[in-house]
Amino acid sequence: MKTVIKFAGALLEDADTTRSLARQVAALALEGHEILVVHGGGHAFTQALKRMGIESKFVSGLRVTDRETRDAAIMVFAGLLNKRLAAAISAEGYPAIGISAADAHAFLAEPMTHDEVQGSLGFVGYLTGLNNAFIESLWRERLIPVTPCLGLGADNELYNINADHMAAACAEFLDADQLIYLTDVAGVLDGEKVLSAITCEEIERLVQSRVVSGGMILKLEAAKRALEGGVREVRIVGGTAPDALLLASHPADKAISEHTITIPGTRVLRESYPTAEAALSVA
Repeated sequence: MKTVIKFAGALLEDADTTRSLARQVAALALEGHEILVVHGGGHAFTQALKRMGIESKFVSGLRVTDRETRDAAIMVFAGLLNKRLAAAISAEGYPAIGISAADAHAFLAEPMTHDEVQGSLGFVGYLTGLNNAFIESLWRERLIPVTPCLGLGADNELYNINADHMAAACAEFLDADQLIYLTDVAGVLDGEKVLSAITCEEIERLVQSRVVSGGMILKLEAAKRALEGGVREVRIVGGTAPDALLLASHPADKAISEHTITIPGTRVLRESYPTAEAALSVA
């Protein structure tokens, strides 16, 4: 089973949480999952910029990324956080390898267009393709690739990509069976209640009614893209809950047939699904 797992950067800030999730990633790989890990790290990036005396500038909620800011992003994402996570997974019994877009042209990007001007945000991009043969060669060698949210442009420059959208695009390009978002909240929340399942049609209503906001909007937009691109399962799961990743990795049809698995978090569906199945996803 091909599985793309996106780590929220906040989860990497706690050593115990990182270790627990690394153990679960290794366990899934030992079960036969072909895994690509994509990670963010926005808070660590912002803190690094402050220490370096680099001012963060935003336009419509998007960080303007000049060359100096981009270079800092590479240091934090492809350096510190990437190697920390790859080392944590390897320490749990399954070898992981930290890679970035620059390695074998693994992840390709184009500059993002804002206000109808391409590149107006600097080195901010979106994923346009990946080197499937390279990723599959790592799987054949029993390695888990771990990548930051960077893409390589046609100009041979690295571009910063929103990690949620990058994970969805990777899942689409790899024809993944599953896309799992590990977050620092329990799932998609309506107040304090975790929504067990939502459809793509419901996303706009949740946004308009302000049930969801901020980063969760980006996750839901990305989840919709992944499902429309052929990904079979998308889940948004709180990464700090015990064995959350292992539980979320169970396909919904298997959970129904066994009647024993309570899957945490929120399942995002392309269309309405029988209530009986959705009920199994209640956190």
